[in-house]
Amino acid sequence: MKFRFNFTAFLVFIIFLIIEVGIGVFIHDSFIRPWGGDFLVIFLIYYFAKTFIKTETLYLIVAVLLFAYAVEIAQYFKIADALHIKNKILRIIIGTSFSWGDLPAYSFGGICCYLLENRINNHKTPDKKRIF
Repeated sequence: MKFRFNFTAFLVFIIFLIIEVGIGVFIHDSFIRPWGGDFLVIFLIYYFAKTFIKTETLYLIVAVLLFAYAVEIAQYFKIADALHIKNKILRIIIGTSFSWGDLPAYSFGGICCYLLENRINNHKTPDKKRIF
């Protein structure tokens, strides 16, 4: 594992951040907001971490999934209330409601993120360098 700044991963993170904020602000349905947002948040966290950490794709995705599961478990125990967090934005980021359905959405997001990264990394540029 190495620390460095990956500008491409940072741009992808920004794109996913904009999508997630858009879902949170403009989408109020029973499918995209709860399932799509949880699916895409794995990509968001993965590309944020990839911006600063160079390691094997699988290791990073497993770490992201474990982090997402831990946050969901913290929501089960009402961590935002236990810490007396009143800031609305921070409560949104941490989350305030546990859902069993979030766990498979995270898992599916992790699998798709892994498959996407493998596909990108297996299509090397002519000089045998990786794209990301």
